[in-house]
Amino acid sequence: MIVTPQSMHFSEPLALQSGTAIRAYDLAYETSGTLNAGKTNAVVICHALNASHHVAGSYEGQANSEGWWDNMIGPGKPVDTNRFFVIGINNLGSCFGSTGPMHIHPDTGKVYGADFPVVTVEDWVNAQARLLDRLGIHTLAAVMGGSLGGMQALSWAIQYPQRVRHAVVIASAPNLTAENIAFNEVARRAIVTDPDFHGGHFYEHGVVPKRGLRIARMIGHITYLSDDVMNEKFGREIRPATPLSTPSRSADSLSPGSPYRYTTQDVEFQIESYLRHQGDKFAEYFDANTYLLITRALDYFDPARAFNGQLTAALAEATAKFLLVSFTTDWRFSPQRSREIVKALLDNRRDVSYAEIDAPHGHDAFLLDDARYLAVASSYFERIAGEVLK
Repeated sequence: MIVTPQSMHFSEPLALQSGTAIRAYDLAYETSGTLNAGKTNAVVICHALNASHHVAGSYEGQANSEGWWDNMIGPGKPVDTNRFFVIGINNLGSCFGSTGPMHIHPDTGKVYGADFPVVTVEDWVNAQARLLDRLGIHTLAAVMGGSLGGMQALSWAIQYPQRVRHAVVIASAPNLTAENIAFNEVARRAIVTDPDFHGGHFYEHGVVPKRGLRIARMIGHITYLSDDVMNEKFGREIRPATPLSTPSRSADSLSPGSPYRYTTQDVEFQIESYLRHQGDKFAEYFDANTYLLITRALDYFDPARAFNGQLTAALAEATAKFLLVSFTTDWRFSPQRSREIVKALLDNRRDVSYAEIDAPHGHDAFLLDDARYLAVASSYFERIAGEVLK
């Protein structure tokens, strides 16, 4: 399936939850499938922290350009683009085409940098709704997302209850725990204390805070995997010594036959090598200010806050039918958090389906090819198709 990136410009100011507004902006998006005559088969896919609008399919002439959820979305897949019109939208403030910190501030003529306004999950949903208005789509067959994307799907059902028929919330939560906020803060501190950060205006200095980005990604990646997966993939395996990694010390000072190099700086274990590789890749393509913005949006999301912490009250206006999926080894967005949403919906007598998948992969399970998980999604979208394609 070949897809083509698109962009839509908005000149009307978008009011933000922070009390400020963004005067003009662009949203990058992609579509696949065909919108039916009644415009009833549209599905919005909301992306997680480091993903984008490129959810499925490939770019023409580009090898290895599959979308980040290509195993879920496409012809004959659980979200079948032979039936559904799928829309992936890049969040405002991202670094993959939508207006963000790397773009020019229309009032100053300079790169936004640290001056880009704070955005929230609710702001993203409002921006997405505007794009759908332009496309002439009023009602969604479904809105779907995993992790941070799942928070957006939940927020869609709350903010625009009459526009959402189904909300599919995967490996997500109604808010972040203190531990999750703590992980985000440590990652942010790694970035802002990088000497190349320059208060968020590093673009003007021609540098990128890559050291901070590497560490932030390493911290995040640890939380996305389960202990079982780490042990299975890497265990305590030692990397072979190489001329570049062998410490500059006399061989006589090392224990005879020892596999260790006894150094505080070299990469010795395979898990160290893996994390550094992930950090190096991330630092080459992700924007530091975007990382700060998106993790803050994660921290701020808490629809129950306006209802004295009562999630049931927060979800009282939602009229959509729901599918929630969690994974047993996901300790960052644990099944308990999904069950909180399920209970709140049941308290409101809403139509809810819930699947808890016994999978070893940790939080990343929502991106992987677990047959049971994909079967659940496929079955649910069969149900949706039966409703909207009559």
